[in-house]
Amino acid sequence: MPEDSLKEILLKNVINSNNKDLCSRVSSSHFNKVIKKHETSPQSRKEIVDIMKVFLAGHNNKEKILRENIITHKKNSLKSINILESYYYLRKNKDFMPLVKHFGSFMLDSGAFTFMSGSHKEEVNWNKYVEEYAAFIKKYDINLFFELDIDCVVGLAKVEQLRRKLENLTNKKPIPVWHFNRGKDYFIKMCEQYPYVALGGIVTKEIDRKKYETAFPWFIKTAHKYGCKIHGLGYTTISNLKKYHFDSVDSTAWLYGNRGGYIYKFNPYTGLLEQLKKEGCRLKSREGAVNNFKEWVKFGIYAERNF
Repeated sequence: MPEDSLKEILLKNVINSNNKDLCSRVSSSHFNKVIKKHETSPQSRKEIVDIMKVFLAGHNNKEKILRENIITHKKNSLKSINILESYYYLRKNKDFMPLVKHFGSFMLDSGAFTFMSGSHKEEVNWNKYVEEYAAFIKKYDINLFFELDIDCVVGLAKVEQLRRKLENLTNKKPIPVWHFNRGKDYFIKMCEQYPYVALGGIVTKEIDRKKYETAFPWFIKTAHKYGCKIHGLGYTTISNLKKYHFDSVDSTAWLYGNRGGYIYKFNPYTGLLEQLKKEGCRLKSREGAVNNFKEWVKFGIYAERNF
């Protein structure tokens, strides 16, 4: 089948839509939720490098594990680790940001959805939130940070206004996040105007995952066509990462072992993370978290070298 025909089928079935109401049907419970060097800024278009970075997200236990690594191994102990963290948690945590200089790469999420789904029942002043977010970005000279992709709350026009404000206040380009309601033409526009873009809605299941995956090659190819890097938010289906050549992805999956009572073991021969569980034995929470974090770091190193 000709490539163009296949693309049209994918677009028709998956992304050729302007369904404005889709976001509003996503349960709010879901909201609780290439770079050569970490210094690379998304402000200028670089040659796409055939590597993939895996960012470890999720704040539980992570800071203690990272800090202990520095104390135990001292310098360069975290250079192989890529971290994605939320501004929502960092804005009140003065102790975390000094760790960032030790990471291989660091991404900052706006934390807007977490903010909304927390204890903040009153109306949110999003202009003030963006001002505080921008001040944080400037203070710590953060280069990789996401827009407030809250289309389903305030509408795309407001998101664009907040994005422009964020750009003006930081004098940097954020990473815009594509959602189903934006449609395929808007994704192309993002790639034309920004050097780094992201695919959202994977975790919140805006689109059936299998259908979304059939369109991944189109998204990735389109981004690279415009010299643009592409990030898969919340996507680490390990068996598929060799097939879908994102420039970066992030995941909280390293936390799942503690929740499920098993430990991860990275297999360097298969490139997969195996789940180990012994019947009749209880997982020690602290030791399990440390082990699982380190095994995911090993996978991240493998992905950067092989994907």
